[in-house]
Amino acid sequence: MPGRGAHAPGHASGPAATDVQLTPRTSSRALAYPGLAGLALLAGLALGRPELTVLAVPFLAAVLVGSIGARPLRVRASLSLDAARRLEGEEAVVEATLQADESVDRLEVTLHLDPGLELGHGPITTVDLRPGVPARLRLPLRCRRWGRYDAGRLRLRRRGPLGLLVQEGALDDPLPLRVYPRPQTLRTLVRPADTQVHAGNQVARARGDGIEFAEIRPFAPGDRVRHVNWRATGRRGTLQVNDLHPERNSDVVLFLDTFGSYPTGGERTIDRTLRAAIGLADRYLRQRDRVGVIAFGGTLRWLSPGMGIRQRYQLVEAMLDTRIEVSHAWKRIGTIPERTLPPRAMIVALSPLIDQRFQVALDELIGRGFDLTICELALAWCAAPREPTDRLAERVLALGRDSVRARYMRKGVAIVTWSERRPFEQAIEEVRIFRRHARRRSA
Repeated sequence: MPGRGAHAPGHASGPAATDVQLTPRTSSRALAYPGLAGLALLAGLALGRPELTVLAVPFLAAVLVGSIGARPLRVRASLSLDAARRLEGEEAVVEATLQADESVDRLEVTLHLDPGLELGHGPITTVDLRPGVPARLRLPLRCRRWGRYDAGRLRLRRRGPLGLLVQEGALDDPLPLRVYPRPQTLRTLVRPADTQVHAGNQVARARGDGIEFAEIRPFAPGDRVRHVNWRATGRRGTLQVNDLHPERNSDVVLFLDTFGSYPTGGERTIDRTLRAAIGLADRYLRQRDRVGVIAFGGTLRWLSPGMGIRQRYQLVEAMLDTRIEVSHAWKRIGTIPERTLPPRAMIVALSPLIDQRFQVALDELIGRGFDLTICELALAWCAAPREPTDRLAERVLALGRDSVRARYMRKGVAIVTWSERRPFEQAIEEVRIFRRHARRRSA
């Protein structure tokens, strides 16, 4: 996949330094102290006890001391990001450069981050600024979840004496950060039933120029001399030639269910779907196959099949834009552009098989004669004690999924259940075994 690890391409940096004005404002404590002082003065006047008015002096003195330095403060700040692409679980570093024309003690620095990113060393960093001396801070970010983020929202805060006065400022310097799902590791793949006309690594079932041996047959006009098998010719007394299988590529379309996201234990179905899809796309593209993707859900997204490093980048970016959007509209395969589903393509569907609209789409693909493989994502139910009606509902839903699974198996479709407790490669191997036995039965 593109941009993996610390050596990811696309170094991104922010613009030149920007002046950030820290505007003073009063804290809740500064509002409470005058109220307490006024209460002490009223109590002394109402009760005729002048000594009670002395209690107001500390609060008034604190307000007076805390208001010292109540003027705007200007800090020049700039941000830069070490890399614009990261994988889940990796760290990105935002470097903040701060400079002021006067001394600033205990300036609090933090980043306003979206869910999915978190600061590695705590939410707030404190720094002391000296006049004209730039201070550089390295703010590590943990990439907890895939998505598109903006890491350039800096927040500055300085607290005055006694914490009564707070000066705050913000710098919004867009620093786009793309966090990609960590792909599933695969060593074997499902072999498509049909191949295309372009050269690749898949052994075609047809005969032609290649290196994979098919059979020995008698010589026919038009055969090349270099295909003559001289040992077989000597034994049989007539010219014999070797028939070969050519190496061709295939078209693979990843069909993703984005109608909903359900719990599977530690994470949700959409996260596991994208990790599996990126792992499959990466492996098929390395074999010079053409790979496309269709996100079939509330909003239809697609990328036509292609090959090469450019297609790899486009696939990852397309999957990064995948979102769960609730929609009750009924969708059919006819809404998908024709070029996205080329003839003789192999369709790999990733779905929990919950939404009926996705099941109808799978039935239409089978009816059109596509080579279909279904990977069902197993769901994980809550382990806490539940009511009997909840257990009954769970059993009814499980029976419905079993019936759907059996219906596809009767149609000869390779379907496998992938749970979170076992690797994705094991599920792929089950599909390979099922398809191999199915071809033997059909032969």
